[in-house]
Amino acid sequence: MASDPEALRAFIDRFATVLCDSGFPPMPARVFVGLLSADSGRLTAAELGELLRVSPAAVSGAVRYLAQLNLVGREREPGSRRERYRVYDDIWYEAALRRDQVLARWESSLNEGMEVLGADTPAGHRLGESLAFFAFLRQEMPVLLERWHQVRAALPSAQPAGADQA
Repeated sequence: MASDPEALRAFIDRFATVLCDSGFPPMPARVFVGLLSADSGRLTAAELGELLRVSPAAVSGAVRYLAQLNLVGREREPGSRRERYRVYDDIWYEAALRRDQVLARWESSLNEGMEVLGADTPAGHRLGESLAFFAFLRQEMPVLLERWHQVRAALPSAQPAGADQA
């Protein structure tokens, strides 16, 4: 944990606000950044509650939301009924992989819209350009993600993908 808890809370709130501006609900954003900011990447509901100055119930609801997005997981402490919540390693890479599935669904919907509107209409042209853009992203994403693995491997703090921190 940071040596200045107030500075850490201020960072968490600022980064959470950035995530909220991108569509995250406020409490899940704060919990996610709290976990991301923990050296171990793991905290209990009580630890998150203390860090964020919120109730365990607020933490629990936020974790449920984040778990549905596959951004955090739950694990039991050995020999205990107590759960720890954890942020996954290489989370941004995994999120980008899931984005590919979302783009495929968007492409399917755009194709349907083009059939309904007609490709030669102004709206059909807009949908067609959107479709081309998403197809481009899906084509380029694997290359980009492979390049990320190469860059990540060269980082001084590099860990192999999927290697969990203790």
